[in-house]
Amino acid sequence: MNQQLGQLSLLVRDYDEAIQYYTQVLDFELLEDTTMSETKRWVRVAPPGSTCHLLLAKAANETQEKQIGFQAGGRVFLFLYTDDFWRDYRKYTSRGVEFIREPSEESYGIVSVFKDLYGNLWDLIERIE
Repeated sequence: MNQQLGQLSLLVRDYDEAIQYYTQVLDFELLEDTTMSETKRWVRVAPPGSTCHLLLAKAANETQEKQIGFQAGGRVFLFLYTDDFWRDYRKYTSRGVEFIREPSEESYGIVSVFKDLYGNLWDLIERIE
């Protein structure tokens, strides 16, 4: 059996601000931006070379709006693997990304925690294979 995650839905406040952040700050690629209706778009972004995508889903009601940035209840929600931790850490820091945990060397690699524009927590990790 062979399975894999294809994409994750991430609640956002606004499509265009989310696209700008993920493509200009984190250097993700915009894979698709298709208008579905007057209020809904199908927007997919991903880190270069990734097979798993983020579907940027604009909150459609008050209940969803309350969950923006809190989809994992305040825990780290997403894990961004990199082949060069220090390159990406310095680049993101220079672009204003807020790291809330200093880089540390762990048994599995170098890691630090950052917040995205909505407050979702991410691990930036260079794994030790």
